[in-house]
Amino acid sequence: MRFLIATDGSAAGDRAIEYAASLVDATRDHVTLVHVVDPDVYASTASEPLADVSEADDLLVSTVRDAEDRGARILEESMVDAEALGLSVDTELLYGNPASEVASYAADVDADGVFVGTTGKSERAERVLGSVAKNLVERASCPVTVVR
Repeated sequence: MRFLIATDGSAAGDRAIEYAASLVDATRDHVTLVHVVDPDVYASTASEPLADVSEADDLLVSTVRDAEDRGARILEESMVDAEALGLSVDTELLYGNPASEVASYAADVDADGVFVGTTGKSERAERVLGSVAKNLVERASCPVTVVR
């Protein structure tokens, strides 16, 4: 079987790794850790007006590179954690809307399931910000296990 573990480097993401490790068969199952860099989050990071478009582009590229570096570190640290729990994993850094990209990647690799952590935001925060876990459940074509 093939499973994905979506992680953002948070404690909730760590719990998803721990829970997945307790359920999957490390000798037979294929596990991929995924992290998503959402460029839209970084498109509006400048707090002051910029002189021109090229300056804005440079800032965006720099910020997205920083996010990529952070994502790579998250995946590396998560891989160490997963391997300490007995899993053999590979990693994939994705780009775009987290729920959409994880759902799409799961379909592309014909995943049998996805594990994802949730922080348990308040109902109000979820209405305003949305929930990656909730949106993933709605979009994925395979079972999604949400871990608190």
